[in-house]
Amino acid sequence: MKTKGALLWELNSPFRIDEIEIGDPVDDEVQIRMHAAGMCHSDYHLTTGATPIALPALGGHEGAGVITKVGRNVTGLQEGDHVILAFIPACGECQPCLKGFRSLCDRGALLLGGKAIADGTSRVHAGGTEVSPMNLLGTFAPYMTVHKDSVVKIDADVPFETAAILGCAVPTGFGSATNIAEVQPGETVVIVGVGGIGLSALQGAVISGARNVVAIDPVEFKRDQAVKFGATHVFNSMAEAIGPVLELTHGFMAEKTIIAVGEMRGEYIEEAMTLTAKTGTCVVTGMGSMMDVDVKLNLFLFTMLQKTLKGNIFGGGSSHVETPRLVGLYKSGLLKIDEMVTTTYRLEDINQGYQDMLDGKNIRGVITFDESDW
Repeated sequence: MKTKGALLWELNSPFRIDEIEIGDPVDDEVQIRMHAAGMCHSDYHLTTGATPIALPALGGHEGAGVITKVGRNVTGLQEGDHVILAFIPACGECQPCLKGFRSLCDRGALLLGGKAIADGTSRVHAGGTEVSPMNLLGTFAPYMTVHKDSVVKIDADVPFETAAILGCAVPTGFGSATNIAEVQPGETVVIVGVGGIGLSALQGAVISGARNVVAIDPVEFKRDQAVKFGATHVFNSMAEAIGPVLELTHGFMAEKTIIAVGEMRGEYIEEAMTLTAKTGTCVVTGMGSMMDVDVKLNLFLFTMLQKTLKGNIFGGGSSHVETPRLVGLYKSGLLKIDEMVTTTYRLEDINQGYQDMLDGKNIRGVITFDESDW
């Protein structure tokens, strides 16, 4: 099938809309007609080289659509099903999966190589050149062919724009508060960075019963949005927040701190740990460059105050388990997702969408597709 896609041909360059060819599904695969794709900061990391991938690459790992073709050996999915894409396909058989860490499935080692899980070949080509789809998905295209383990069926009454960001932003952020930080009722929680993932973490803290939810972001628009989503206090920077949080907690500081910035830096750790109480937990959800290995951390106080520093991928859960739970919270009105989609774009406007993200104008931008794309 010939269609179009947003391709990255070289580092530090914009995405380019080019004609691509998508292969038909083989055993264990399905083909999906896309309706919406979330514009996650992680896809922007491809353009800078912070996340290494073989070029050319087809961006996009958040998305929702309708199944149009089903390969052999696929059970539980059929043509016409509404689905979202899981950016980590869990096999259910490797050691991490068997231990309950499906977000750490060993297939993660394959995600940036560009070769399909089903047969080890390339499913996307452009002008005869093999293309690496982001996380073996490539949602920045009107159609995609993916492994069944990357697909999660969703209720047909969930809007596609909403469903799209249920593939990454919402579960990653929400789970960072509920699963990784394990926020408890009455606690003080600090959220550093309140984009799509940060606001999802903020909501996870609120729903978990946090007494104080402190949102930190340099962008005024995002701080204003944080209040609407349940933040009790907002600050421009971590340095600005230290004194007020000290006073707010009577000298104890926050039981939980979650770093959800778009561009993670090693120097953020020490400030975040300063905001974290004795025996408290700091969760790192924001992604940094794979080449960045420097971290600023007071090792004496880290030990003496018995603090915990945790990493977080996908909120510590499995998309097949978390998605129904989050949809239930959304339908009950407890979890705000529609309100997180600030602006929708056409695929051809993808670079403007990412510029808006960098300029702090979006909580989450979403690309939409219609008949003119299919």
